[in-house]
This record gives sequence, C-alpha cells and structure tokens, in this order.
Amino acid sequence: MGGVPFVRDLRFPVASIVAMVADGMSTDEILAEHPDLEAEDVVESLRYAALAVQERELPLLRPA
Repeated sequence: MGGVPFVRDLRFPVASIVAMVADGMSTDEILAEHPDLEAEDVVESLRYAALAVQERELPLLRPA
C-alpha cells in the first residue's frame, strides 16, 4: 500500500487507529480488539496524524 503510513511492521494503518479514536474507542478498547498493538502505537499514531495536518487548512465536516 504505497504511501499509507503503518504502525511499526504490523501493516496496521495509522488511519485505522485514528478512526477508532474518533469513533470514541479508548486505548484499552483498541488494544483489546487488536492485541498486536501497544499503547504507544495508539499515541504515536495520533501524534503522526497531528503532525500530518499541522499548519494545513482543512475543512472539518459536520455530522449529518
């Protein structure tokens, strides 16, 4: 998957973790559902996403 950021060597997309957090899942819930992940993977995924959009103007979509 060219250009898609993954967590470590797990081929688990960073975007999937960000989406789970956005859907209201806690770190513990994410780790329970995906035991190969570690708490630091969730933190680093969010940090990566924050840096990726830093200083960019992106419209926020309003829920329907």
